[in-house]
Amino acid sequence: MSERKFYALGTAPQVPTRKRNQNGYFLRWDDQGFLFDPGEGTQRQMIYASISAHEITKIFITHFHGDHCLGLPGILQRISLDNVSHPVEVYFPASGMEYFNRMRQASIFHDRADIRPMPFKEAGVLFENEKISITTLPLDHTVDCWGYRLQERDGISFVPEKLKALGLEGPIVGQLKKEGSITVSGKQISLEAVSVPKPGQSFAFILDTRVCDNAVRLAQNVDLMVCEATFLNEHRQEAHDFGHLTAAQAAKIAANAGARWLTLTHFSQRYQDEEAFAREAKPLFEHVVCMKDGDIVEMPKRKT
Repeated sequence: MSERKFYALGTAPQVPTRKRNQNGYFLRWDDQGFLFDPGEGTQRQMIYASISAHEITKIFITHFHGDHCLGLPGILQRISLDNVSHPVEVYFPASGMEYFNRMRQASIFHDRADIRPMPFKEAGVLFENEKISITTLPLDHTVDCWGYRLQERDGISFVPEKLKALGLEGPIVGQLKKEGSITVSGKQISLEAVSVPKPGQSFAFILDTRVCDNAVRLAQNVDLMVCEATFLNEHRQEAHDFGHLTAAQAAKIAANAGARWLTLTHFSQRYQDEEAFAREAKPLFEHVVCMKDGDIVEMPKRKT
């Protein structure tokens, strides 16, 4: 049975607190595991969340400020230590290649993992297969910074009662799905006659940025939008100066994009109460969650 869950391993930006580790996020998507922006301490936070190095199939770095990448050396070395047998791709802006190379060989270790750097310079598709595509767009931070979107392809679900009524079972059902129609006892049966559409699910990851059009594009009609909210609106000028969002601004982006759920993170150490961000965001966007370290958010049920 597939499982699609988002884990907050750390929700603090540059300065961690007693309650918040630096950034670190994990998306479990069926048989894939996507690690985003591992800051310091991510390896330990994974232990608390019962996430093993073997579950990581891809790593995504938005930019090379330390709170978004300084956990990478430990993660890469752990992948070697645990003898992870599959390749692990690491996606990051090519402008940070120098920093990636430093972290890849930050200390002495037995390097036996198949780590595949995937630097990129342009917006567009980073990865796609028959099930999903992963795209990136530049954001508006103080350094080169990019957001990510995962989009599942639309599909269909068979209606068991309709299959049974037509006497369809076994390999012929697979043939129908592959070919779109089949002929049984002289009668043509279309795929649409025995199925219903299954809309693909989607996920957007937006850290760090000011308000910008690409943030809205990444989150367009997305099922789950993960977004930074470093400041509250009373500090919106400071947010702009340092290339960040307030909770209200993140909520407006979600509303303008038509997102279904908004998950806020990356809270400045000056704020002790995460729910203050929810109180600011909810008048502008109802379905919002402010994450604490260790929180898990399940992907919303599919649209019907």
